[in-house]
Amino acid sequence: MTTRRQFVGMTLAGGALALLPAGLQQASAQGAPIGSIQIVFARKVTDAWGEHVRLVGAELQRTLVDILGPAFRPGAGNRLVVSVNSLWLASYAGGGGSRMANGGGSNDYLESLVTLYDRSGRELDNWPIMSTESAGGAGAWYLPDVDQRRLKALARNNAWWIKRYVAG
Repeated sequence: MTTRRQFVGMTLAGGALALLPAGLQQASAQGAPIGSIQIVFARKVTDAWGEHVRLVGAELQRTLVDILGPAFRPGAGNRLVVSVNSLWLASYAGGGGSRMANGGGSNDYLESLVTLYDRSGRELDNWPIMSTESAGGAGAWYLPDVDQRRLKALARNNAWWIKRYVAG
């Protein structure tokens, strides 16, 4: 037997779901799984980062394939395009705390726009994503591969945010 309280709760929940923007729906709800993933970089990012964009692109691609699971079926379904528009590593990567004495931050950033297209190329939805990682989170600043580890951490962070929006 449904009580009045349960009925009101179900009505409110249903009404709230109806008010959600279409952009918050899962990609699988768009009618097809993700069949391809494309990573593209803005010219300013490739000019500034050179060969490092390959590292970021490969890590982003690899992480997305791993975490999308059954929502990713190569060759079938929708196309996911990740446009990396900004990539920034803080010059300060040591110590604790989030702010330096001069007021600057010690966070790294990767900004992307993720767009989902159907098979015919029609845009279904897009999501701007700003990923932030602590510059000191990749380990000791004095190790020779610290920048590569920081870039990979940003790519993985961005991939997890993409999954949240695209595949729920």
